[in-house]
Amino acid sequence: MQKITFSTGDRPFVFKQKENLKRFIESIFLKEKKKLAGINYVFCTDAMLLEINQNFLQHDYYTDIITFGLSEKNQPIEAEIYISIDRVKENASNLSIAYQQEMLRVLFHGALHLCGYKDKSKADIKLMRGKEDFYIGLYNKQNPQ
Repeated sequence: MQKITFSTGDRPFVFKQKENLKRFIESIFLKEKKKLAGINYVFCTDAMLLEINQNFLQHDYYTDIITFGLSEKNQPIEAEIYISIDRVKENASNLSIAYQQEMLRVLFHGALHLCGYKDKSKADIKLMRGKEDFYIGLYNKQNPQ
């Protein structure tokens, strides 16, 4: 049984090599020595993610990702991760990078949060970015376009 699933919220997810990507995300948890029960990634629009942000987190702003950890303490990781495809595309454009690369960053970012990495302080952000870059590089090496 696959531990990583991709679901459509209100927007389909189009990405090359989806099965390779799912396996790779699972491998992040092995490399980080974390037990994974399962993650459902839900792809949606800005509007849907804004509504989730407002209703569940009381935040009134757009974001590219929201991660909900669903597992009990000391249990294998189970989660739902919501990703705004609109926001990822806009961020990629603003950063002048390919959409696929920015999507990898966001997908891995959510997984890394579940592994315990934070992004609140400058030091945390630096560590998180380093981990994201490491896994993006590894994924691209294993899955040349």
